[in-house]
Amino acid sequence: MRISEAWLRERVNPPVDTGQLAEQLTMAGLEVGSVEPAAPDFSKVVLGRVEAVDPHPDADKLRVCQVNIGSSTEQIVCGASNIAAGQLVAVAEVGARLPGGTKIRKTKLRGVTSSGMVCSSTELGLGEDSEGILVLAGDGQPGDSLRDYLKLDDQVLDIELTPNRGDCLGISGIAREVGVINRIDVLPLSAPAVPATIKDRIPVALEDAQACPLFAGRVVRGIDATAETPLWMQERLRRSGIRAIHPVVDITNYVMLETGQPMHAFDMRQLDQGIIVRRAQKKEKLTLLDGREIELDPDVLVISDQAGAKALAGIMGGEHSGVQSDTSDIFFESAFFSPLIIA
Repeated sequence: MRISEAWLRERVNPPVDTGQLAEQLTMAGLEVGSVEPAAPDFSKVVLGRVEAVDPHPDADKLRVCQVNIGSSTEQIVCGASNIAAGQLVAVAEVGARLPGGTKIRKTKLRGVTSSGMVCSSTELGLGEDSEGILVLAGDGQPGDSLRDYLKLDDQVLDIELTPNRGDCLGISGIAREVGVINRIDVLPLSAPAVPATIKDRIPVALEDAQACPLFAGRVVRGIDATAETPLWMQERLRRSGIRAIHPVVDITNYVMLETGQPMHAFDMRQLDQGIIVRRAQKKEKLTLLDGREIELDPDVLVISDQAGAKALAGIMGGEHSGVQSDTSDIFFESAFFSPLIIA
């Protein structure tokens, strides 16, 4: 389990350094296997505002951009297809050093001067998305340090949890442990109530109450299919080893990381007459979110509807019932499954 030290310290901030914190956790039975920086080392990477984007006169796939970096406006040639005027981007200035030792120099690309580089998350060691530049959001100003803006001076603790410490499967549990060790207060998790504004309900049948004694859910309608996950949330997910996928999926993963309680979101269009929590039928098949089709054993617990299995309870959702890019109505699931069932 990977956790951000900065995130943990928002909940509990003991007067110890990173090494001492890791030792405390290890001595408490939460072995810290490794501690590593949240981001690789790089220098002179700042925020920039793209002022204009024009075609390159001698290369169809290149763009000539004017980018405000605070102290000046620089001309930068960029090959990313997603760059556009008005964006806030990460700019490696002339003289910058990137992960791997690359040094940025003033150069000419197909005859056009380029003073810097607009960076992708991959080039900065912040993700695997190399298809386009890293587009930022928020109130950052041109010239601000990217490291400061994303709070990258953080450490990631990799904790090797044992099966008997399920109480520490989230930031909240780890914070509670740190608070006890250091005899200091832990900031409670803020979870204000969200009153229902619609009357939609979905019937839930628990056919195996021992395997699933509690199943909670909520219908949410009219979500914005074009919304994007906030960058701060993407960063916390990344530092925890989870790739941002879709705002709804990212929210469920974030809640799991903070509280230790798994969640799942279903596309309402794919649910037929409610939810049934049951054992799998003989030779029943399910295509999982990762594309694998599996034949289910009869002792496996599934989340089903009238049409068939939709998810492996507490393990993985099904491909055809998960949230899609055009999903507007969802059903959130939060349930307790017996550890013996999902082990």
